[in-house]
Amino acid sequence: MYDGFATALSFNNFAWMIGGSILGTLIGILPGLGNPAAALAILLPLTLRLDPTTGMIMMAGIYHGAKFAGATTAILLNIPTETSSIVLCYDGHELSKKGRGGPAMGMSAISGFIASTVGVLALTFAAPWAAELAVSFGPPEFAMLMLFGLLLVVTLTGKNPVKGLISMALGLLVATVGVDIFTGAERYTFGSIDLSDGVEFLVLTLGLFAVGEVLVNVERRPGKSSFVAPKKFLDYLPTWDDIRQTRLAIAIGSVLGFVIGAIPGGGSTLASFVSYAVVKNTSKHPEAFGTGTMEGVAGPEAANNSEAGGAMIPLLSLGIPGNASTSVMLAALLLYGVQPGPLLFSTHPEIAWPVIASLYLGTIALLVLNLPLIPMWVQILRIPYWLLYPVILVLGIVGAYSVRGSIFDVWMLMAFSALGYTLRKLSVPAAPMLMAFVLGPQAESAVRQSLMLSDNSPMIFLERPIAAGIVVLIVVMVAASIISRRRQRHAVAAAPAAH
Repeated sequence: MYDGFATALSFNNFAWMIGGSILGTLIGILPGLGNPAAALAILLPLTLRLDPTTGMIMMAGIYHGAKFAGATTAILLNIPTETSSIVLCYDGHELSKKGRGGPAMGMSAISGFIASTVGVLALTFAAPWAAELAVSFGPPEFAMLMLFGLLLVVTLTGKNPVKGLISMALGLLVATVGVDIFTGAERYTFGSIDLSDGVEFLVLTLGLFAVGEVLVNVERRPGKSSFVAPKKFLDYLPTWDDIRQTRLAIAIGSVLGFVIGAIPGGGSTLASFVSYAVVKNTSKHPEAFGTGTMEGVAGPEAANNSEAGGAMIPLLSLGIPGNASTSVMLAALLLYGVQPGPLLFSTHPEIAWPVIASLYLGTIALLVLNLPLIPMWVQILRIPYWLLYPVILVLGIVGAYSVRGSIFDVWMLMAFSALGYTLRKLSVPAAPMLMAFVLGPQAESAVRQSLMLSDNSPMIFLERPIAAGIVVLIVVMVAASIISRRRQRHAVAAAPAAH
């Protein structure tokens, strides 16, 4: 590991890592290109011109840079350019509305740094154990994990879980549009070739969040931005009290992110989502979530960053990519002529350990580079609404069109914008719909694979220990949620009687 840090800190490698972090951040703020996988894919030809070690180190910088940019747009503009940033819209953007966008971004960077430290240390010392855990996860275990993630949507819906379930059901419905990968049959395409590939995530995201948010705010006719820029640099950063209150949230997110990242297919989206739910349920003030609390930023962002360390385990030890970003990294390794697997650390230690070290160093570089730039990013909030909203609309249309070069996606953007506006008017949260859209297809695929393995017997989910354990966890979670809500109703009903 020491040699890995020495290699990553050499002038040439460190310079390319810094360059990758900056490029990843710049590309990450653009709709249509903002997710880390897209940024890595765009810059892949550039990294292939470098030697394998330097190229992979630069890719680690790009990966972290795009992650930071996704948090920036989610917090400041309520636009999650990557799936793992969806949860940040709940509390991060609410903090921006309260004039605390800068501290929210600072908390995002600081919690990410701490979690990356935990992730790299765990990767270094717990890789063998985590690799065994990853191997033991098959379709049944993954299916129950996805189901667990989908049911956690109830924790994101405040006092009205029915509206959250309606939103989740809409997301699952939209996710089924396209060609069934198992049978080849078309589902809900209505004979349209444009729908045969399904609905694009970016189109749905921009419609529900970006354009939908603009439509609602235009109706309110805001005169000008109410944001008042702090006079001191320290006022842009989280306070010591913020950090003290988020210690448990960061610890929970760091552990959960690494564990879920080590599971092939787990991904940062599920990690941040589960972290938010667990942090909310363990918080002393769960009612504050969704209204703008630092815990709601620190927990998911910690999970998002520690997941990167966990995702390296199946990638480097098993040659299995855990998400879209590590899939691009796997492609890069193969193009370099390097075969990931159990022998990688003995046959190519000059690549494995520097890449692990660069994951940590990339987070430090982003912390040093971006904390001083937070005042510049926050100035976005000072842009007059009459100028900001048209820019968001133009970026949304360009981003929707750029994905497949299809005007049909622009029309779909308009349809989902109308849906996003309607959901807001009805006080139905949009995030559960987006989460279900992301997790639904993975859950469906895993369930169907499991049933194929068991001749359509659902007992396979109870016969395997890990899957059965997750089933028990799901039952306990649902029961606890029902009991908690009944107690809240009884407390509300007893309050008038006490007076």
